[in-house]
Amino acid sequence: MNSIRSVSLLSALLVSFTLFQGTSHADQLEAGAAIVEITPQEWPVVTRGSFNPKPKESAHDPLHARALAFRNGAGKAVICVADVIITEPASGTIRQAAAAATGWPVENILLAGTHTHSAPAPYGEASAPAEVAFRKRAADGIVEAISKAIKNLEPARVGFGSDKVPDEVFNRRWYLEEGTMPVNPFGGYDTVKMNPNRSHITKPAGPTDPEVAVVSVQTARGRPLALLGNYSLHYVGAVPGAQVSADYFGEFAKIVPFRIAGRTPPEKFVGILSNGTSGDINNIDFTGKRAPRAPFEQIQIVAGKVADAAWRATREIDYAKDAPVKMTQRSVTLKYRKPDENLIEQSRAILKMSPDEMKEAKLSKLAGHYALRTLSAADQPDTVDVTIQALRIGDQAIVSLPFETLVEIGLELKEKSPFPHTFTIELANGAFGYLPTPGQHKLGGYETWLGTCKVQHDASRILTDELLEMLAELKK
Repeated sequence: MNSIRSVSLLSALLVSFTLFQGTSHADQLEAGAAIVEITPQEWPVVTRGSFNPKPKESAHDPLHARALAFRNGAGKAVICVADVIITEPASGTIRQAAAAATGWPVENILLAGTHTHSAPAPYGEASAPAEVAFRKRAADGIVEAISKAIKNLEPARVGFGSDKVPDEVFNRRWYLEEGTMPVNPFGGYDTVKMNPNRSHITKPAGPTDPEVAVVSVQTARGRPLALLGNYSLHYVGAVPGAQVSADYFGEFAKIVPFRIAGRTPPEKFVGILSNGTSGDINNIDFTGKRAPRAPFEQIQIVAGKVADAAWRATREIDYAKDAPVKMTQRSVTLKYRKPDENLIEQSRAILKMSPDEMKEAKLSKLAGHYALRTLSAADQPDTVDVTIQALRIGDQAIVSLPFETLVEIGLELKEKSPFPHTFTIELANGAFGYLPTPGQHKLGGYETWLGTCKVQHDASRILTDELLEMLAELKK
C-alpha cells in the first residue's frame, strides 16, 4: 500500500514538474547583450555630418556597436545601436550578414545609428585605404555585436520606465521678427529658420520631447544585465580637435552602468542610448543663459543628466520574466521628391556662377550645395522603399524610422500607441534624410528643403499610419 502511494506521489510530482517546466520554457524571457569596439584603426577618416566633410586624425573616445537581444519562445528581437549613421544599401547588407551569422530572420534585426557628427560614415564611395578599412571594421563589428548578444541569451527579466530631462532639449526651428528672414538656397523666403540669429527670434516652431525612456534588463536572479535608453536629442558636438567621438551617446554608455549597478557594475553590463525623434531638436540654448563650456564638457553634462534620469526611471520598475516578444517589419514605398524644370535650370545657372557673381546676386551661402542636391534629386528614381519596424517586449513598444524624424511624429506615436510605453528609434535600417510633418513642410526651413528632405510631403502621415497599424497587430 505504501509502495503504491509512493509511486502515485512520485508520478504526480513528475507530471507537475514536467508541466511546470513546459510552462516556464514557453513563457520565460531570455536576454543577451554585447558590445564591440569599431573605432577606426587607420587615419585619416572623414566625417560626413556637415556640408564640408572634415578629416579626423585620432579618436577622442571609442566608437562601439552595442546590441541587446530578446527571446521568448518563438518571439525574437535584437536591437543594435552603432556610433555611426548607416545608410542603405550598407544597412541592409549588414543586417543580411547578421541574419546569416545568427540564423535569425532579418526582419527581427533592428540596426540603428546614433547621430554623432564626429564619426566617419560607413557609406558612399571610398577610395582611401583608411576609409575602406573603417567600413569593413564597422560592418564586421556590428555583425559580431549582434551575434554575441544572441549567443549570450540567458533567462532574464525586464522592466520599463521613464523620466525627463527637459532643460537640454530645444526646438531649433524658429519664427523670426518681420523682415529678418534670410533668403533660402532656392532664392525664396521661409516662414521659420533653423538655428537663427538669436537677436531676431520670436517663438519656436514646434515642441520638444524631454522623456528619457528605458528598457531595463536583469538576469533571472536580479543582477543588472543591460539598459536601453531613448532620448530625443541631436548630437551635442564641441569635440576637441580633429578627433572622432561617439558624442553623448558614448559617454552615457560609459557611465550608466555605475548609475544602474553601483560602484562595481557587472563586467558584462551593456548600456545603450538610442536616438529618439530629434530631427528638429538640438542642444543649443537659444536664450543664451548657459555659460561657455570647455571642449567635450557639454557632452559630459548631457550624458550625466540623461544617465541620472535613466537611474530615476528604474527606481519604481516592476520586472517581469514572462514578457512576450513580438516583432514585425514592413517595406513602404514612398515617392522621391523631384525638382521641376525651372528649378533644374536655376540650379545649373548657379553652378556656373563665380563666388563674386553669387555674392552680387545676394544668393544664400548654401545655394551651390543645394544646386548640386537639386540636380542629384532629378536623377533619382521615382520611388524608394523604406523599412519600418515595430516590436513589443511586454508592455513596451518600440518603433523604428529610417529618417531624422521631427519630434511631433514621435509624440503622436506615443500618444496614439495602444501600449503604455512607446518610443521611436530614428535613423534605423537606413538614413533617407529628414522626415517633417505636412504642417512643418508648409513653414519651410532647412529640414524641409529639397535635398535635405528627400521624400513626398505626406510621408510622415503614411508612415505614422503604418506604424500605428503594426502596433495594433502586436497588441493582439
